[in-house]
Amino acid sequence: RCAELQIQLTEAVSTLAGQKELVAKLEHDLSTIQALSAVHRPDAEGAAAPGLEKIPEPIKEATALFYGHPLAPGTAFPEEQVDSLLSIISSQRERFRAKNQELEGENRMLQHTVHALQSELDNLRADNIKLYEKIKFLQSYPGRGSSRDDTEQRYSSQYEERLDPFSSFSRKERQRKYLSLSPWDKATLSMGRLILSNKTARTVAFFYTLLLHCLVFLVLYKTAWSESVGRDCAAFCAKKYADHFHQFHKNGD
Repeated sequence: RCAELQIQLTEAVSTLAGQKELVAKLEHDLSTIQALSAVHRPDAEGAAAPGLEKIPEPIKEATALFYGHPLAPGTAFPEEQVDSLLSIISSQRERFRAKNQELEGENRMLQHTVHALQSELDNLRADNIKLYEKIKFLQSYPGRGSSRDDTEQRYSSQYEERLDPFSSFSRKERQRKYLSLSPWDKATLSMGRLILSNKTARTVAFFYTLLLHCLVFLVLYKTAWSESVGRDCAAFCAKKYADHFHQFHKNGD
C-alpha cells in the first residue's frame, strides 16, 4: 500500500509540475498578445460565434496543450474549448484586478507613511536646531571646549540662517506691510499669487479676461447701435409728421 501511494504521489507531483508549466506558458502568451480585442465573442447566450479562426495562434497552442491533443492546421476551433479558454482569461483578469487593487492599497499606505515620515523628519530637524542652540549656549561659558563634529557642523548653517538679522528683518517687514494692507488689497494680493503660481490658473485668467472684454465691447456696441437706430427712427417720424402737416393742413385745419 505504501509503494502504491508513493507511485501515485510521484505521478501527482509530475502532473502538477506539468500543469504549472502549462499555466505559466499560458499566462506568458496572454500577457504578450496584443490582439485579444479582435476575438469576436457572441452577443448573447445561444448566438452564433463566427470568426473562431481569428483566435491568435499562441492561445490555440496553449489550449491544445491544455486538452492534451494538438489541432491540425486549418481545423475549426471547438466552441467548448473557446468557452473554457474565455473562463480562464476571465479568471486571470480577476486575479490581475485583485492584484491591482492590492497594489493600489499598498501604494496609498506607502504614501501615508512617506507623509508621516516627512513630518517627523521636519520635527526632528527643528528639534536638532534647538539642541544645537543649547550647545552653543553651553559652549559660550569659559573653559568649555569648542570642538565640533560633523553633526554640529551640519546644523550650524541652519542655525545661522535662523539668526540672520537681514532675513529676519525682511521677513518681519514683509509681515508688517501685509498686515497694514486693506482687506481688498489682501484679497488682490492673494488672488495674484494664486494666479501667478499655477500655469492652469494663468491660462484660465487670460481667457476669462479676454472673454469678458469681448462681452463688454459687444454689449456697448449693441447699446450704441440700438440708441442710434431709435434716434434715427424718431427723426424720420418727426420729418414725416411735419411733411404731412405741411401737405394736408396748410390752412390750420
